[in-house]
Amino acid sequence: MTASNTAALLSGTGVSASGEVLANLTAAGLTAQALSRKEGRLSADGAFIGVTGQHTGRSVADKFVADDPEATNEIWWGKVNQKLAPEKFERFTADVRQWLGQRDVLFTQDLYAGADPAYRIKVRLVTPNAWHALFARNMFIRPPVEELAGFQPDYTILHAPEMDAKPEHGGRANSSTLIALSFAKKIIAIAGTSYAGEIKKSIFTVMNWLLPAQGVLPMHCSANVGKAGDTALFFGLSGTGKTTLSSDPERALIGDDEHGWSDKGVFNFEGGCYAKVIKLSQEAEPQIWNASHRFGAVLENVVADERGNLDLEDGSLTENTRSCYPIEFIPGTAPGGMAGLPKNVVMLTADAFGVLPPISKLTSAQAMYHFLSGYTAKVAGTEKGLGKEPQATFSTCFGAPFLPRHPEVYGKMLAELIGKHGAQVWLVNTGWTGGSYGTGHRMSIKHTRALLRAALDGSLANAEFETDPFFGLAIPKAVPGVPTEVLNPRNSWADKDNYDKTARHLVSLFEKNFETFASGASAEVKAAALKSAA
Repeated sequence: MTASNTAALLSGTGVSASGEVLANLTAAGLTAQALSRKEGRLSADGAFIGVTGQHTGRSVADKFVADDPEATNEIWWGKVNQKLAPEKFERFTADVRQWLGQRDVLFTQDLYAGADPAYRIKVRLVTPNAWHALFARNMFIRPPVEELAGFQPDYTILHAPEMDAKPEHGGRANSSTLIALSFAKKIIAIAGTSYAGEIKKSIFTVMNWLLPAQGVLPMHCSANVGKAGDTALFFGLSGTGKTTLSSDPERALIGDDEHGWSDKGVFNFEGGCYAKVIKLSQEAEPQIWNASHRFGAVLENVVADERGNLDLEDGSLTENTRSCYPIEFIPGTAPGGMAGLPKNVVMLTADAFGVLPPISKLTSAQAMYHFLSGYTAKVAGTEKGLGKEPQATFSTCFGAPFLPRHPEVYGKMLAELIGKHGAQVWLVNTGWTGGSYGTGHRMSIKHTRALLRAALDGSLANAEFETDPFFGLAIPKAVPGVPTEVLNPRNSWADKDNYDKTARHLVSLFEKNFETFASGASAEVKAAALKSAA
């Protein structure tokens, strides 16, 4: 390969390669390279298995944003967006470029983010690992070959997973990991972590920065569409069921994680899915199961025996095992990753306290309150260091780690879109019933699907509802296919006094969390906020 060819393949990245540059290899080519370089192995079904080592999830504390003068006043600074001095960013990216330039082989992928051409950005990834290039190729939108000629990136990802960040780079003290983003330079640099999700989420952060200025709401949600053209959105944090519930054989999948809502409709940011597969059930989640058991999929930290047979029950490496595959691995997806305006918006929570109803209808004010709250609960086994008791987690807009702007920006946009287009909002608990974690049991996915189908086909909106006294939620009294005692969570508990105590405790946690965004909330949202009994 000549120096001129190498320079063209790395155009816009600032990297000068001394070795070979392999650009836009196909899944087959990347898999062959990954195997020959001993980056991982194949499963018995042909999926590539990669292991990420120390980091098996996102390094939230190591994410920094360059404090560029032209962007600083619009960024939501704090724990989510930590400031990095521009000169530190320059030093860091210079060292990343130098490190990449010294590799014997670099892999580049030229990809799109945003299915709607009106809001699409061009992304170029530079990485030393074939399997990370395959991950990105699966995850983002793959342009037609004819569109690759003369491709010039809008944003560049410099991926140096085996490089250690240094103190002079300005990251977290005593950490060799740094994920840094500059909106002015349009560069993301990643060092010290092999967890592939950092590649995906860095571009989601970029879309969350760019789209509000264009009048489009970026959302951490999955989406699907029915045969009648009725689009549904599914907001939720990890483990709440976004991917599982949106992968419905009766509805066409638009996407499993990241979308934009414009006045024209909904569009996927991505061209693939990144499903959590710990304890994945072939019976309950056949689409994800099948997509994960075939050539072209990338399995991250999934355990397999010596013959490559997967053990999806094994969380010894991490509970955060993942499968990444092109969206076309799911049958009957929405053409072009786009669909019409949402008719229903579903907010998912996995309430491990077991006190929220399996489904409730929200008013517009309640919808904004729960969107800004972004509640779920974690339990032992989902993250290291968690004890036996459930731990409430609040992530505003169901995606705080990826919001470069203040949550009020996104909350206001969602309120306006729901009001303008008349979408119905539902709160769905996929967590526990009959008691808290350790006493009760996980909500039946069969019941959850029955409730969602009633909500999405419009029949549930006309049901008779009662109001929960603790959370003020409208709970249906009867839904076909779901036992009545399940619908009202208090009725599913043997110890009613303990239910009341636990419900009051969760209300107090909501109340405390509301203090973090109450000052910017509207009067309607403040009126809908949960309040402890006097």
